[in-house]
Amino acid sequence: MADIRRRAAVLGSPIAHSLSPVLHRAAYAELGLDDWSYDRFEVDEAALPGFVEALDPAWAGLSLTMPLKRAVIPLLDGISPTAASVEAVNTVVFTEDGRRVGDNTDIPGMIAALRERGVEKVESAAILGAGATASSALAALAVICAGPVTAYVRSKERGDEMRGWGQRLGVDVRVADWADGGRALDAPLVIATTPAGTTDALATGVPERPGILFDVLYEPWPTPLAAGWSARGGAVVGGLDLLVHQALLQVEQMTGLSPAPLAAMRRAGEAALTGR
Repeated sequence: MADIRRRAAVLGSPIAHSLSPVLHRAAYAELGLDDWSYDRFEVDEAALPGFVEALDPAWAGLSLTMPLKRAVIPLLDGISPTAASVEAVNTVVFTEDGRRVGDNTDIPGMIAALRERGVEKVESAAILGAGATASSALAALAVICAGPVTAYVRSKERGDEMRGWGQRLGVDVRVADWADGGRALDAPLVIATTPAGTTDALATGVPERPGILFDVLYEPWPTPLAAGWSARGGAVVGGLDLLVHQALLQVEQMTGLSPAPLAAMRRAGEAALTGR
């Protein structure tokens, strides 16, 4: 394969603002992979099967964002236990024998981002939100949280979904109403998984001595909640931390080279966000 130009890309819809090309290209440059390219393609669920079928042997892998993380599974030859645990694939690697193998690097990426800040174990945690990212957060908490996790949700249906994920992942999930979301901020670890603006109203309620906040957003940054948390002296893990750590694992899987250059990837991501 050394004489064949290798390709990878991120797929999703919308995809224009994805930072994945910046991070992966920075890694390729640092690793000396001059014959590798990484692009982005606007692909929705209807177009995904045709896109995947048309790929030639030069392709090493794909990164997937919404709405493709579940839609891709029927197109694969196998998925990792991590991906199976949340029924979501964000990474596809094309093996030398032509197989398509799916994985989920969001979950170990979350764990790595927290460990980078010294968070190895917590006694309890709170999750704001109940979407796909929240299920990945639950899977990460299955590894690092010793006690219950309270999920703050907007509907009974969402609450039932989170309880179901908890049972599947072996996490003691308790459900609370979104209207009581201010109480989440007293938890030792708070993971905010909701879209931009959703947690802004909670920013004025940050406790005097906050624990750790993991806000999965990276743009705009800091969010009002993250800014309020930092102002109180609390530790904050941001969406760029997650993005870099999950991309690092993708680079290692797609290229077969390890370790991927974390510092260079983070610098590239910070520079790209500053320039926007």
